[in-house]
Amino acid sequence: MSIAENTELSFSRTFSAPRELVWQAWTDPQHIMQWRGPKGFSNSSCESDLRVGGAFLLNMCAPDGNVYPCKGIFREIVELERIVYDSSADESHPCGAGLPPRSVVTVTFAEHNGKTTLTLHTRFESEARRDAANAAGYSTSWGESLEKLKDFLTHP
Repeated sequence: MSIAENTELSFSRTFSAPRELVWQAWTDPQHIMQWRGPKGFSNSSCESDLRVGGAFLLNMCAPDGNVYPCKGIFREIVELERIVYDSSADESHPCGAGLPPRSVVTVTFAEHNGKTTLTLHTRFESEARRDAANAAGYSTSWGESLEKLKDFLTHP
């Protein structure tokens, strides 16, 4: 994790999987439901209209039964290389189920020798929003989600 310009966070993880497989795991709603969310969370539904201007919705279910919707709009899609989306998440939760309110997330996929490095870069509206999201578990939750993605890619 690195912090840049006081309003940004980045996470990178390298997977022993080709880029196409990592892309599919990240973009196919049935795959997303298998891995996204921190430990102990599950997903009850996922919808994704993977096109510029298209919306997505993932309903994350916490162990205590609360459901946290993750809502966003796709702003840029370069197949197998990059996805940019922004949040239309509920303002009441600073982490926004992995997509904090009024944030922009860029996900890049880079393949080298059959392995794929995924980088998730989040730009927050302010340093205060970044800090609030982190206090609510943003960094920890994404670390756990990426670990679950690694397991999914190993045993799809």
